[in-house]
Amino acid sequence: MHHHALLNVIKASQNWINQFNHQNISYCAASYTENAILKVTPLGEFQGRQAIHDFWQGILDSGAYDLHYQQTWIKLIDDDNAHLGANWQMNIGYGVITLEHWQRQNDGHWKLIYDQFSLQTN
Repeated sequence: MHHHALLNVIKASQNWINQFNHQNISYCAASYTENAILKVTPLGEFQGRQAIHDFWQGILDSGAYDLHYQQTWIKLIDDDNAHLGANWQMNIGYGVITLEHWQRQNDGHWKLIYDQFSLQTN
């Protein structure tokens, strides 16, 4: 079961990146739980799906594209929770994903309940 859970977290993360690169912010925001928390150093904390949607929309509106994760690590906490971290980069900046906490929902989909990363501009 653990292997299956890890593969599903990887798939959820890759889908998020792919949809971001296709500017599908509705999909990206829906990948967070309703009460998720997003902490972005140095930009602040955003709580709730709508605030997180607005943050990502602003990032896209600034001209961001071509997001890539590198040196990704994943730690399975249990069959319903996993932590992911990575270095990331895109055309407008780069940084470190300190923690993405992915949680399996009752419907079987994996969603972010917590997301923390740093942003350094180019």
